[in-house]
Order: sequence, then structure tokens, then C-alpha cells
Amino acid sequence: MAEDPRDWNLETKLVRGGMARTAYGEISEALFLTQSFAYDSAAAADARFAGDAPGFIYQRFGNPTTQMFEDRLALLEGADLCRATASGMSAVHVALTGLVRAGDHIVAGRALFGSCRWILSEWMPRFGVEVTYVDAVDPEAWKAAVRDNTTCFLVESPANPLLEVTPIGAVADIARACGAKLVVDNVFATPIFQKPLALGADIVVYSATKHIDGQGRVLGGAILGGEQVMLESYKDILRHTGPALSPFNAWVLLKGLETLDLRVRRQSDNAAHVANAVAAHSKVRQTVYCGRPDHPQASIIANQMTGGGNVLAFDLGSREAAWRFLDALQIVDISNNLGDAKSMATHPCTTTHRSMPAAERESIGLTEGWVRMSVGLENDQDLQRDVERALDQA
Repeated sequence: MAEDPRDWNLETKLVRGGMARTAYGEISEALFLTQSFAYDSAAAADARFAGDAPGFIYQRFGNPTTQMFEDRLALLEGADLCRATASGMSAVHVALTGLVRAGDHIVAGRALFGSCRWILSEWMPRFGVEVTYVDAVDPEAWKAAVRDNTTCFLVESPANPLLEVTPIGAVADIARACGAKLVVDNVFATPIFQKPLALGADIVVYSATKHIDGQGRVLGGAILGGEQVMLESYKDILRHTGPALSPFNAWVLLKGLETLDLRVRRQSDNAAHVANAVAAHSKVRQTVYCGRPDHPQASIIANQMTGGGNVLAFDLGSREAAWRFLDALQIVDISNNLGDAKSMATHPCTTTHRSMPAAERESIGLTEGWVRMSVGLENDQDLQRDVERALDQA
């Protein structure tokens, strides 16, 4: 009897999950750069379009390379199904729009990436969907925000950029009680350090651009969940609106998954080292890192995460000090990306969260002095020296 891949350990799933070899027996996954597919007969085409026969129809609907990526990520996440998209933001957009219609209500954590906030504050209201923001750490705030027409909860945990951590299990219970679906953006934690579906979430989204690629090459996104919600909420919207992932990008992301565990664990070790150095520096007012015991939600982290991740944030008190720090870096790049093999730092108020009104930034504690850093795979001593030298000049 063939072994069930679900019984494999993490590392094996990352390297071999979803593999579908052709008759040539290739070791590296095959890359199918084709827009469409041919049929043996008109009747065969009819059967495939009707869903009576398996097979691919058109790249927008599915592709063998993309399916391998989806199957591997689903296996890793513990999901029934995964559907890949062209970017992380397309994944978030589809995840939300597939769950709501005019007259519905979304409850979302207040701390969100700037583009996610735009979708909720600017885009959804155009189609008659109301949104309420809450303190994501407080289950009572979620409970108080629920209305009769609430159909969806959205949370980032840890949140961008100040690493606020939500008690996913408690929020999932509240969503379930009112009939809403809980969507969790799990990018910062990665599927290595946190499993939202196991904690009670209905849907998990990723920007695969970040850690899953992890080497600054391609864009990609993913939506994962149980079979019923994935088919009912997302099959048609993905098929007809066309946010399809390029097969080439899917192939690159497959290669990224092979080393994901190795990379994020090393990055997390490096981040912990850098975070301790940053926290000890006299120029730094506050340091937030999920692997430190002084994180404001350390007890929640202990219950739902198995690693600190590679992102930290710290407050230098003013925009001027933050910019002096960034400009003094010699190894770490100034970049708004994260999860890369290369370390990067950014000033969220003028980059990733620029579109968020100042009052809303202040409501999540994001003042002008904050820097967000994504720690990479460089030598930890080299990174510490670079960061401390730049902090001296902040």
C-alpha cells in the first residue's frame, strides 16, 4: 500500500509533496509553459468542460505546474485545497470578495498592511460591504463588533508592521458562533511557525512573494482552506476573474518550498540575535520581536507559534532618526519587501503604510520613528555590526 503523503514529516512534504512526474521521469518538476490544452475529440472537450472527465482546459483555470505548487502547499498547511494567485494582494482580494456580497459586514483587525486596509476602507464600500476595525488582540472587541450581517473576519497575525499577535483560536470561536468565516493572513509567521487552520481559521492566505519564494524573484499568492468553502466561495471567482499564477512563477515557488524550512529557521535565529542587539542599544525606545519574552502578546505567541520569525520592528523616536539609521546601513538593504534571503529594512510610515491616514497609523501605535526589519541569511555577527553601526548614527 502506498504511503499517504499526509503522514510524511514537514521536510519531506516540502521536497516531495504534490510531485507529478511525466513519462520522462524528471527529478525537477516539469514546467508547462502553455496557455491551453488539446483534446482527443470534441466529445472529450465536452466532457472536460462539463467536469465529467479530469484534465486541464486553459491556464487561467489550472496548469500542471501550478497544481503541483498548490498540492504541495496544501499538504504543508494541512488544507484540503489550495488555489494559487498572481500575487499576495490578489489572494487577499479574492479571499474576501468570495465570502461577501452587497449588504454584508466584515470585521477586521485594526493593524493591517496598507493595501489590505485600502481594500477594506476604499474598495469594499463601493459594493455595499461595511467594515468595522477592532483591536485584534481583544476577543471582546471582536464579539462587540458582530452584527446580524457579519459574514467575514480578517486578521493578520503577526500583523504588519508592529507584529501584533491575535489569539486566533478565540477569534475563530467568535466567528463560528455568528456564522462568519475567519480569514488569516499568515505571511509573517509562515506555514513553518504557525498553522491557522489547526487553530480554527477557515481560510489562510499567503503572499508567496515573501518567504515561500524567499529570494526576490517572483510574485505569487495562495488561498487555502477546507474543500467545501474553497469550492463554494472561490471556484467561480478564480475561474472567471483571472488572477492566475504564471506557471513559471509556480515552478520558482516550488523550488522555494524545498528550502523553506531551512531558510526561515536560520532567518529566525538571525532575527533573534539582531533583535537582542537592537533592544540593548541606547538609541532604541522600543523593540518588538515575536521571539522575545517582552513581546506584548508573548503568552499568545507561546500558545500558537513555534518560532519567532524573521521580522522585527523598533522605534527610534522620529522620522529623522529612522532615516539616518536606514541611510547608514551598509549590508542591510532599504526595501519594502520581506522574507528574502537578503536582510531588508524599511520606514513603514513612508512606504508600506503610506496610504493609511496618520490618525489610523497612530491608532495602531505606528508613529514616525518605527523601522521594520526583515532579517535574512547573512552571518549574524555581520548583521549585528551593521545594525549597531547604523544605530550609532541614528
